[in-house]
Amino acid sequence: MTDVQVPLVPGTLEMLVLKTLSLEPAHGWGICDRINQLSGGVFTVNQGTLYPALERLQQRGWIKSEWRITDNNRRARFYLITRAGVKQYDAECEAWRTASKAIELILRTV
Repeated sequence: MTDVQVPLVPGTLEMLVLKTLSLEPAHGWGICDRINQLSGGVFTVNQGTLYPALERLQQRGWIKSEWRITDNNRRARFYLITRAGVKQYDAECEAWRTASKAIELILRTV
């Protein structure tokens, strides 16, 4: 864990949500918590940012939702990644890796 928090690079929230949901279905709070955990505390996603992203992902057919009961015995909307979402996640990861390599090359230029 780190004490430093960094804002998400624009356009990465959807990729991180897809990654989180590729691990297991989750409700909104669970998605925020998992991103925070997986990033070692570097990224904190607030629900005001998350829910519009979830809506966009549903509209694109990359995730779907269903009502389930949480571990705390509460009813919550759980989000699941679709096959199209898995394909999109793979494409976004490849694009991210390519861009990251190119940026690193530029930053190393003396």
